[in-house]
Amino acid sequence: MSIKTISTREVYRNPWTSVREDVIERANGERGIYGVIDKDPACIVIPLEVTAEGSFLYLIEQFRYTVLANHLEFPQGGWETADVDPEELARGELREETGLTAGKMTHLTTFQIAYGVMNQKQVCFLAEDLKLGEPEPDAEEHDLTVHRVPVERFEAMILDRTIVDNCTVAAWGIYKLWRERHA
Repeated sequence: MSIKTISTREVYRNPWTSVREDVIERANGERGIYGVIDKDPACIVIPLEVTAEGSFLYLIEQFRYTVLANHLEFPQGGWETADVDPEELARGELREETGLTAGKMTHLTTFQIAYGVMNQKQVCFLAEDLKLGEPEPDAEEHDLTVHRVPVERFEAMILDRTIVDNCTVAAWGIYKLWRERHA
């Protein structure tokens, strides 16, 4: 390793996040400070519906406090626990946010989200054979709305910067590569 941890201390904690400050030493002997955000595992779900009329994706729109704006994205989130079955988490987030249940879930990959500052894994699932039900949003998701969007429109929204969530864009890229190899 080119960086050695000299000491570490937790500077903040809540049920969702902890922040630590590490004193580090680089390979050249220079010391510095590194701030790290630690979060429990999360998931992102690509809800894909294929019909005679075409292929559709279900997106959620919600207010994101950190950027003070509403954004469209795939259903995603975590349960604030390190020990969670990834598929159970993905099925739960899909149901909570959209009301959808999936007859088939395919694990596509596991990402590291923003690993320049944060330590959080995010599992990515493709959800198919969807059945509509009632959403069960958490308190922070009180303003959440669900949108059924044609795939072509979704891709246009990525290119015109309507969709700016990096996890949604990355998940779609992984799905497209996976589909090429499994078609």
